[in-house]
Amino acid sequence: MNLSGRGVALSIVASSLFALIPGYVQQLAPLDGVQVFAQRVLWSIPAVLLLVALARQWPTLAAVLGRMRREPLLLAALPVAALLIGVQWALFVWAPLAGRMLDVSLGYFLLPLAMVLAGRVFYGERLRPLLRVAVACALVGVSHELWRTQAFSWVTLVAALGYPPYFMLRRWMRLDALSGFILEMLVLAPLALWLIVVGGPAEVFSQAPQLWWLLPGLGVLGTLAFAAMMASSRLLPLGLFGILSYVEPVLLFAVALLFLGEQFNPGQWLTYLPIWLAVILVGWDSARLLHKQARRG
Repeated sequence: MNLSGRGVALSIVASSLFALIPGYVQQLAPLDGVQVFAQRVLWSIPAVLLLVALARQWPTLAAVLGRMRREPLLLAALPVAALLIGVQWALFVWAPLAGRMLDVSLGYFLLPLAMVLAGRVFYGERLRPLLRVAVACALVGVSHELWRTQAFSWVTLVAALGYPPYFMLRRWMRLDALSGFILEMLVLAPLALWLIVVGGPAEVFSQAPQLWWLLPGLGVLGTLAFAAMMASSRLLPLGLFGILSYVEPVLLFAVALLFLGEQFNPGQWLTYLPIWLAVILVGWDSARLLHKQARRG
């Protein structure tokens, strides 16, 4: 499989794994969203170190640490990247516990449009004709939602606008997926420890002993999803990567309705139907591209 094919496959895998997290988070009572975020950060560190060991990426990680010592700007950019991804992580585990997963899914429906715009403005990327039609369909759905509600919730805006600057910064930093991920988690670890010490429930593992295996499982699940997403972002043009991100909100929408019990307003059908048509067009275009590349290979 060529680089584009691997990028598409990794993006779909990442979206599928991320869609499992909201339902998983519901099993972590009595932890609230803040505590789940803190625990996820800490348990992600051993999970990603295990991935580094299995992938034999220790030399790569050592090379990145060497770059950090030689490039002050890279070292200064790391806390910014950690802050950007930390906000998204906190929102993602808080939303299902607060009944705001549909707001998050709408934000992720908007995210590919933001990614396409960023790719066009900052990288001069052009979309193939079918992808331009997909963007137009998605824009119809987004415009209807703006007309229907006259505003977006802050949850939707953070989800939609938070990732593009993060991905652009990570591209500039030129860090591989695993090394960048573990360094960001190490930057967030002191904050996570402080949140647990100051606000964590007393004797939480005695009250809920299942957390001893559920929390490491969350670390592994989140790490695999994030590593696949970052690897995909390095292999695909930013616009195509953003368009493929439509797979995740479709799955999150289904999870929110079928498993989390959130309510869907019938007036939103004209929001979601054009967006789902955009998803179908993206899938069709990606399949055609992969078929052409396979024939050439």
